[in-house]
Order: sequence, then structure tokens, then C-alpha cells
Amino acid sequence: MLSMDPAELVDATADERLLSEPQANLPAAIGRPEPLPPPSAARKQIVGVGATLTGVTLVTGTALVVLGVVLLIVSGGVSAIAALVVGIVLISTHWGWVHVAELTGNAIENRHNSGALDRQRMWLEQIEPYTRYEVTTSVDEDGSIRIVRTRYQPEPTGSRRFIFTSAIEREEVHSAEETGAAVTERAELLRREAAANTERERERFRIAADAYETALLDAGDERERQAARRAASEALSEQINANLREPPLVE
Repeated sequence: MLSMDPAELVDATADERLLSEPQANLPAAIGRPEPLPPPSAARKQIVGVGATLTGVTLVTGTALVVLGVVLLIVSGGVSAIAALVVGIVLISTHWGWVHVAELTGNAIENRHNSGALDRQRMWLEQIEPYTRYEVTTSVDEDGSIRIVRTRYQPEPTGSRRFIFTSAIEREEVHSAEETGAAVTERAELLRREAAANTERERERFRIAADAYETALLDAGDERERQAARRAASEALSEQINANLREPPLVE
């Protein structure tokens, strides 16, 4: 599978969905975001009060409607109508307490988590959208060693955001009878290849990103953004063509 043209994502930011992605779906090299602290006690209390008021309002409204109907049948008058009106209003608006409590609780929680949220945003902004290759090992039930090479490729998600999609490119199973030195040498060879491939992708992205930043005059103008992305593609194409023109290495 061919990696994506780096110029397509030069101005993209990592999608917030990466904050909740399982570790296995993300390149180990980018690390993990700081987790949010546990919910504050204040939020739990406010949400609990909102739920209580919702129940009380519903029960009270229902009781008033019943009382109003009874009074209307027995004696009529303003009191019966007032009870009916108030009861209907309480029943129709009882869910409002839940929404008010939720909004208030979320505002408190955002203040409580503001530092961690800022650090999560910084983590997302620091991730560059180029393909990574990683090699990991694991032990099967029979004692054989499995070497796996995984590709983590950035994919656009819209609104100039991206996520990573992971795919296993190669799997090798080495029996327990093979010498540890041989398996280790093979794993290290594959890791060096993965690191070299990752560095190649990073260099391609940096060439495109540098050309984009140089060509971009006004970040708010979409036409200029498109022109800058085209300049990034042209710079990358020139670099690739230059490499193709170089004579092959002769041992």
C-alpha cells in the first residue's frame, strides 16, 4: 500500500478521536495523551441534585394535575384551573432540571480539567501526519517468537484533521528451536528497516511542510491554502525526481 502524499495533510491537526484510541492503534513513538483526572465531587453533587429536582417536579406536577381535576369536578373555580395549569407546567418542564444540572456540571468539570485539556490539545498539535513503521515481538503458546511489522498511516477525517490507521505488513514466526541470537538479529534488522522507512516518510513530510509554510501568505484564505499545498507537492516531486536522477550506488 502506498503512503499518502504528505502535501495533502501538511496543515492538518490530529483528530481528537486519538485521545480515546487504544494504544495498539497508535504508533508507540507518539506516546499517549495525559488522562483526565477523575470527575470532581462537585459535578456529581450537582447532577444528583438535578436528578432529584426532576423527580420532585414530576411528582408534584402530577399531584397538582390530579388535584386540579378533582377540584374542577367537585367545585370548579379559579383554584382548580390554577392547580391544573401549574401541574401541567411542572410536568412539561421537569426535564429542564437535568439539562441545567448537566450544563452547570460540565462547566465546573471543564474548569477542573482545564490544565489537562490544554495539555491534550498540545499533544494533538505536536503529532505530525506522516507514516510510521514499527516492529514488535511476542511469544506464542508453543514458545515460538512472532515478529510483527506494523504500518501506521495518517488518514484525513475532514476539517483538516487526521487519524492513524494501522495495518500489519509482515509477520514472521520463529520456532523455539532457533537460537536466541538468530531471532534477535532478525528482529533488530527489521527494526532498523522500520526506523529507516519512518525517517524517509518524516523527511518527505518536512519537505512538503517547509514548502507549504513558505508559500502560505494568509492562513485564512482557502485559495492560498490550496496554492500552498500545491507548492508543497511540487517541492516534494522535485526532491523525488532529484533522487531518481542520482546514479545508483556501486559497491
